[in-house]
Amino acid sequence: MRRKASLVLLACAVFCAALAPLLRWYAFPRLARIPAGQYQDMVLEARDATLLDYGTMRAKKVPKVTIVQTFKGNVEAAENIERTAGRPVVVWDSLSYVQGPDGKMVSRIPERYIFDAHTQDPVHATGESVDGDPVTRHGIEFKWPFLAQKRDYEYFDAQTRTTSPIHYRGTRTFRGLHVYYFEQTIPWTKVPMPRTMPVKGITPASVARTGTTRWYTTVRRFWVEPVTGAPVYGEELHREELRGGTLLGDRAKVTAFAGHVKMREDYIEHTVALVRHNRTLVLTLTSYLPWGSLTLGLLLLALSLYLEARSRRPQDPQATEAPAPEPVGA
Repeated sequence: MRRKASLVLLACAVFCAALAPLLRWYAFPRLARIPAGQYQDMVLEARDATLLDYGTMRAKKVPKVTIVQTFKGNVEAAENIERTAGRPVVVWDSLSYVQGPDGKMVSRIPERYIFDAHTQDPVHATGESVDGDPVTRHGIEFKWPFLAQKRDYEYFDAQTRTTSPIHYRGTRTFRGLHVYYFEQTIPWTKVPMPRTMPVKGITPASVARTGTTRWYTTVRRFWVEPVTGAPVYGEELHREELRGGTLLGDRAKVTAFAGHVKMREDYIEHTVALVRHNRTLVLTLTSYLPWGSLTLGLLLLALSLYLEARSRRPQDPQATEAPAPEPVGA
């Protein structure tokens, strides 16, 4: 009976030991994915910013500039691309909408970002664009991979349509979460005018005819939770200028926007709570279940060996000695 129990326990131990790497290396890449139909938004603010008044073409101080970013998963487009890409794909149709303190639009930049649902590597397909211009992204944008590492990453900048390193600057604690801090500096670079301008009748083509150009620089900072790869906080030291041309008169340049852009407090709280929840789910697949299964397998193996040893132990001779026959009377 003990031998049968030990064999059953041994089979369970082998199953648990085999399940551990399957959970980590097979189930995790297939289950930990960005949902194709995910929708999310984020509000950032730049207080005491400088903004261009297009009526006078003069820069002025304003109490606040608001940036609303929305990300909407396009399921139909993702399914079409998956047929040829051969891997799970997410298509984000995003919009960065900037408005002044009076609520009027300053700029709106749409993007289509196509990436692998698990690794976050860019997937090149028709429709990949920034403000209507086709682009070929290299490196990440918006989100880091699951299980992010302490190293530099290539990060795509939508304004310049180029990729450059975003540097790992150390480990920090943010709202009780263990995070990695990354920083990227984009030097002054000539960038295209937005297709949608804040003044009716002014277009990128009409501005180009005046000889005026748009320049941009930023210092981009992210606090990234490494298990999920999700930024829990981000900010930018952002500056834009218009330079040269007849549009500015006798001035060589004018500030179009300058400000310290930060996430709004309510969106920080929401993001941190969401990342905490998703972190537990990812750890369940990468740590809790695999290590728990392996530990259970070792315990079952030890119990199986113990029962096997008990079944092979020689029995007590006194317990096996046959009883003496009773004498038979006449």
